[in-house]
Amino acid sequence: MRRYGKNPDEDDIRVRPNRKGNRPRTNIRPKHEDATEGMVLTVDRGRLTCLVDDRIVVAMKARELGRKAAVVGDRVAIVGDLSGAKDTLARIVRIEPRTSVLRRTADDDDPYERVVVANADQLAVVTALADPEPRPRLIDRCLVAAYDGGLEPLLVLTKSDLAPADGLLEMYGALGVPYIVTTRDEFIDGRAADLVLEHLTGRTTAFVGHSGVGKTTLVNALVPDDRRRSTGHVNAVTGRGRHTTTSALALPLAGESGGWVIDTPGVRSFGLHHVDPARVILAFPDLEPGTANCPRGCSHDEPDCALDNWVAEGHADPARLYSLRRLLATRERREGD
Repeated sequence: MRRYGKNPDEDDIRVRPNRKGNRPRTNIRPKHEDATEGMVLTVDRGRLTCLVDDRIVVAMKARELGRKAAVVGDRVAIVGDLSGAKDTLARIVRIEPRTSVLRRTADDDDPYERVVVANADQLAVVTALADPEPRPRLIDRCLVAAYDGGLEPLLVLTKSDLAPADGLLEMYGALGVPYIVTTRDEFIDGRAADLVLEHLTGRTTAFVGHSGVGKTTLVNALVPDDRRRSTGHVNAVTGRGRHTTTSALALPLAGESGGWVIDTPGVRSFGLHHVDPARVILAFPDLEPGTANCPRGCSHDEPDCALDNWVAEGHADPARLYSLRRLLATRERREGD
């Protein structure tokens, strides 16, 4: 039975009242043109500590962002109470486009990638030459992640008084990665921080490394006004360090030139499931033109790869090709192999 006539008008239509008295739902989202820009300093259980002008503001992600998550280093648009007063909570309504991302997966079989840091210029890979022993495969993986994400790598080698750095430096010499070699005494008297600081001024640098290598101790020396949790020790049985940093944290460098350091939790694995080999080759400008004649989908480590002829013709150093293939191969084997 037809409830309304053949040609009903608006007055004939029954409108169900809104019991809750709120506005009807809509797919139109506000543009938040009056939002203020801030920088995410750290993330803790859904609460994001942000720097807005010269104030520290605690915020949460707006529902309209869906699953999109903000990470340390992100530039975000914030609305709400931006006073920074105790017990106030603002809202992050937009995440600005990123200039770089440091990503990792839990392991090479995990398809879910995690963005660790956004908008960093540089990745400082900190490793000890002894106690604990260096892990070249982990260093390789960090370098691949840096090249893939648009960060420039920096090697920081610690505890050179316990073991020489020559072997490790020779391994990465062909890559042209800048490096710093320090001793334990230089950590104690602050000279190590001064050496590293020369490479950090005016830049945003993320620090990575497995536990016990002195990463957080170095960050403490670089930013003495904000001591992190007490540093850990190396387990005498396993040779591994204890985690002392549980979440990434961005800290400002002192001085007129500015700059930021981002301390990240110690890593024991660095999955590269997300890495596209075609992006890694872009970090080798002397080899990249030689891929023009490679077969489609070339892994750059197969019989038909055009890079062999490119190097044989003298366009690039064979050591560079070896280094590229070693880095690409890290995606196929685990750190401990």
